[in-house]
Amino acid sequence: MSYQVSENVKNKMAALVADEKVKKALDFIKADRDVILDKQCELTLIPAPTHHEAEKAKRFVEMMQEEGLEAYIDEYGNAVAIRKGTGGGKNVLVEGHLDTVFPLDTKLEIIREGDYIKCPGIVDDTRGLAAVLSTLRALNAAGIQTKGDIHFVGTVKEEGTGALRGMQYYVQHHPELDASISVDGDGWSDITFEATGIQTYEVVFHGIGGHASGAFGKVANPIHAAARAIAKIADFEVPAYPRTTYAVTNLEAGNYSAVHAIVPAATIRFNFRSNDQGELMKLRDRIFAAIEEACKEETDRWGMDTITYTVEHICDVNAGTQDPHTPIVEGAVAVAEFLGDEAVLSKGGSTNCNRAIEAGLQAVCLGGGRDYGAGCHTLDEQFLIDGNEYKGCQAPMLLALLCAGTDAADSICE
Repeated sequence: MSYQVSENVKNKMAALVADEKVKKALDFIKADRDVILDKQCELTLIPAPTHHEAEKAKRFVEMMQEEGLEAYIDEYGNAVAIRKGTGGGKNVLVEGHLDTVFPLDTKLEIIREGDYIKCPGIVDDTRGLAAVLSTLRALNAAGIQTKGDIHFVGTVKEEGTGALRGMQYYVQHHPELDASISVDGDGWSDITFEATGIQTYEVVFHGIGGHASGAFGKVANPIHAAARAIAKIADFEVPAYPRTTYAVTNLEAGNYSAVHAIVPAATIRFNFRSNDQGELMKLRDRIFAAIEEACKEETDRWGMDTITYTVEHICDVNAGTQDPHTPIVEGAVAVAEFLGDEAVLSKGGSTNCNRAIEAGLQAVCLGGGRDYGAGCHTLDEQFLIDGNEYKGCQAPMLLALLCAGTDAADSICE
């Protein structure tokens, strides 16, 4: 049976979009598309790899101040502005992340070619920031007052080793929030409402080391122990549902100058994920059992010394779920349908929505307009400007209004 939006959400959506001020806001976003694209390009040209978002955060704060809000950078580095409501509604977070995956020395150049704007970071997630700013501009232009407060935020440390920590900090320090809307990327019709659990570790295998020939048979080899562990992990079978994955992503040891040496240490890094927290923890136990076995096997092989290992836990994000008919999810589907697209519910994902779900908020991440973004996380990243891309800005505005509540329609987030 196809997904059905409840009558309550349908009725509130109908009342909202019939409101003259909301119509004005929607029209404003369409007319404002070139201004927002220019701001998107400006932000894209500010390098912001994870842990180095300060300059981009500063400019994003200035952009929100230009819209009349008191904006600031919080203790963790997030760019924040809060638009106060009149009372009686729900407090809503609308956020995009500031960081990209590209190093500081990456060449950033805006290239407009046909219907595309090309530049590393133009979509993920600078387009998300543009949508946050567009929502704010539209509410101001149309004179819309929400009942609940809306928090407009550019978060730090979403990508990679950042492990969604900017979002985690914000939701932990703002218990007044009731709902969260993340905008990650280019579109409005893909709706993530569940959280994929993620763990990333670094394990260093330790031994004595020595000459490749002179110490042969006298010491165990940390690289061999690492290889044994990798081979064991590579043979794991994991469930397709709930989706569960793993990968050893790095192996580091020795150097070219010491090509004839048995190394004293070898490092591996690995990442594993699951849409189910129980499966995630079972996989963790299996991986570390394999590491234990590998160390013992390499130690027993030579019987002269002992391979040990140390562990650094790099990333830990819990898996989480919501009922697919949670009001904010239904609201996101209703918005996508109103904008003329078929909503796609993504059951798992690694987005800032994970941290909102973890904090107990009703939450979704909007993104994925099928063709609007391509090459994300590559130097060939590009954003499609086909005259309809502005809908990716209309979507978070409409959903924020549905969640915060207005005079036209009370909040759907009961």
